[in-house]
Amino acid sequence: MHVEELGAISRLHANWKVCSQTPAGGSSLDPATAIDFGAVKLEEACPATDAPAPKPAGDTMPNFVGQGMKAVRSALPSNASITVKDAVQSRMVLQESNWKVCSQNPAAGTALTGQPVSFTVAKTDETCP
Repeated sequence: MHVEELGAISRLHANWKVCSQTPAGGSSLDPATAIDFGAVKLEEACPATDAPAPKPAGDTMPNFVGQGMKAVRSALPSNASITVKDAVQSRMVLQESNWKVCSQNPAAGTALTGQPVSFTVAKTDETCP
C-alpha cells in the first residue's frame, strides 16, 4: 500500500468513534481471529447495544427493512445482482455502512432463485419515506 492510500484511509475513518468491539480489549488473539468494531460518527451517540448482523439469506429472501445496507449485502450471496437507490433524494450511495434499508424487492419470504435484488435506502439518521 502506498503512503497516499494510507492517508486517504485515515481521512475516511477520522470522523468515527468505536462504541464496541469483539473480541473484548485485552483478549489473546491468534492471526485467524476476526475483529469486529461497532462505530458511529463522532457527533452520534453510541447505541445501548449492537444490532445483530443479518443471517445469511439462504434460499429465501429475509426481511432486511431497517437493517444496515452494508450488513445486508454481506448476508446475500456474493454473486447476487444487487441494486441500491436512495429513497429520500437522488444521492449516490457510496458508503453503504451509512445507509439503512427502507424497502426491498423481492419481498421477504420470496424464494431466491438468482433473480436481481433491489433496495431503496436512507441515511441511518433519516426517516424512510
